[in-house]
Amino acid sequence: MIVQLRVCVPGELSDAVLDCCSGQTGAAEVAVHKGASVVPPGDVITVQIARESAEELIERLHALKVPDLGSISISSPDVVLSKRADDAEKAAPGESADAVIWDEVSRQTGEDSKLTWSFLAFLVIATQLAAIGIVTDSTIAIVGAMVVGPEFGPLAALAVGLVERKWRLVRASLLALAVGFPLAMLVTAIAAWLSVPLGLFPDDTLERGSAVEFIYHPGPYSLIVAALAGGAGMLSMITHRSSALVGVFISVTTVPAAGYVAVALVLGEYSKAAGSAMQLALNLVGIVSAAAAVLLFYRLVGKRVSLARRPSGSGRRADMGRRSFANRRAR
Repeated sequence: MIVQLRVCVPGELSDAVLDCCSGQTGAAEVAVHKGASVVPPGDVITVQIARESAEELIERLHALKVPDLGSISISSPDVVLSKRADDAEKAAPGESADAVIWDEVSRQTGEDSKLTWSFLAFLVIATQLAAIGIVTDSTIAIVGAMVVGPEFGPLAALAVGLVERKWRLVRASLLALAVGFPLAMLVTAIAAWLSVPLGLFPDDTLERGSAVEFIYHPGPYSLIVAALAGGAGMLSMITHRSSALVGVFISVTTVPAAGYVAVALVLGEYSKAAGSAMQLALNLVGIVSAAAAVLLFYRLVGKRVSLARRPSGSGRRADMGRRSFANRRAR
């Protein structure tokens, strides 16, 4: 898989960036457009590079302070027909399917971690669907609630923030979860409280719900399933396999557990409410822990592959570029 980088830099930094890009293993094409950038003034450099080498190049561009002085845009062409591109992929370390571009992951999860009206709306709707599935003993409605639930976004962002020590991302994720779940449970509890006098479901509803007993009976498998789902979810995000992410949504019982807590509290079933609250906590902890473990594994493996395949002397190119740029600015 080929990735295209569009780098906008001041003219005095252009040569250092060109040296960095041209000497990067896995680079297929490098083009420079002198004076093409108007705001800010400078040059535009485009690089086509194997995905497995993109992260190393981006790290070197960070070392040159390109994001501070200009910008880096990352895109993935659908089709690239080029023998040079094929040769670049062969020369690049590792496999493109396993390559992680950490800035891309951070940006994606950062967007998903924000406390927005759409996030709250989806979570409230999902929790309401789960509550309806609970009172009607319908696993179909519960599965639908699992799919609609948007909670994996902040959970994945929390894992990324912890691994990369981006505390702002951690705080944003915790805020979304801390506001979203209580609000969704409160709305669901109010709806359940209004439904009882209307006769929409009897007081002994929870006694007859055999199909949903797994929600308020947490056990070892609850944590195991959550951990497996969290690992699979993070893998699907970093490998861009959205179909696997849908399967993760169906595997975890975060939203159903939240809905069960609300209904059980309204009906006075406090032991079942406590059990579902424990189920919710186990799922949240399991997902975040497994997702963080996947990220740590990929970071460790990626660094080892990069160091093993890096040509001798390549590690000095960025330093030479920085010194050259600093000398030009001093003059």
